Amino acid sequence: MTWLITGGAGYIGAHVVRAMTEAGLRAVVLDDLSTGIAERVPDGVPLVVGSTLDADRVARALAEHEVTGVVHMAAKKQVGESVERPLHYYRENVEGLRVLLEAVTAAGVGSFVFSSSAAVYGMPDVELVTEETPCAPLSPYGETKLAGEWLVRATGRATGLSTACLRYFNVAGAARPELADTGVFNLVPMVFQKLTEGASPLIFGDDYATPDGTCVRDYIHVVDLAEAHVATARALQASPGRALTLNIGRGEGVSVREMIDTIHAVTGHHRPLAVAPRRPGDPARVVASADRAAAELGWKSRHDVHDMIGSAWSGWLRLHPEAARD
Repeated sequence: MTWLITGGAGYIGAHVVRAMTEAGLRAVVLDDLSTGIAERVPDGVPLVVGSTLDADRVARALAEHEVTGVVHMAAKKQVGESVERPLHYYRENVEGLRVLLEAVTAAGVGSFVFSSSAAVYGMPDVELVTEETPCAPLSPYGETKLAGEWLVRATGRATGLSTACLRYFNVAGAARPELADTGVFNLVPMVFQKLTEGASPLIFGDDYATPDGTCVRDYIHVVDLAEAHVATARALQASPGRALTLNIGRGEGVSVREMIDTIHAVTGHHRPLAVAPRRPGDPARVVASADRAAAELGWKSRHDVHDMIGSAWSGWLRLHPEAARD
């Protein structure tokens, strides 16, 4: 069985490619390299440079590599940018998916795994977010992920395509330093950047109804996330016609203040914190229920927050050696 991983040269995508090949699954990568890095793709894994919007390129890749399953991770994913460029996000994330699904069904591919997001939930007022929690996304990015789920599930019902929509929570860490996230858009690298500059890490709001006043999130190690994709691929292969929608998280909440305290401890850099006003649309708490993923896949996360931060810091130091000096 050969799996096409779209966006497989990206941060998360490269980890999924690594996990699948180490599990003995054949992989081929489709990536337009707009944010992906070709060197992340392992030796022996074919790299097709192209966009999911290019129907001919996609169809050729499916045929030439005899693809039998797809993991679709190629997408634009910055919430703020999506607010500023909603048409761009709908074109890349929704139209790109439609073109891909059309090619997949025409080629007779049997399994499809869609990279979704906890952003589909918006601001859930619950202790644990289950897959039945109502979806009310707050940004065009979240809307495109929810629309993508609808499109994937509808295609599965109409064609018999086995599908899985995986809702990622907050991803951090790295399997190896060279696979670390190079962007500075999420909490961990944003704090790393401030510490490297000798500046104070920012907390956006410290007056939430949480134990320490800061937002609480569910953080998942990218290695665990990648292993969840392997388990999903095998589940779809074993049971044709399945339609899964699963949260991929640890089921444990960690506050922003707790994360920063752990970052200080791991890195050895200690800076006073600066409190900024709340950001619009930031919910107080978003923590996954991971029970369904455990039941359906036999999968459970293995790494804790300390593992995530330690591995992410090693990757940061590879690109920013000056950060090793306090």
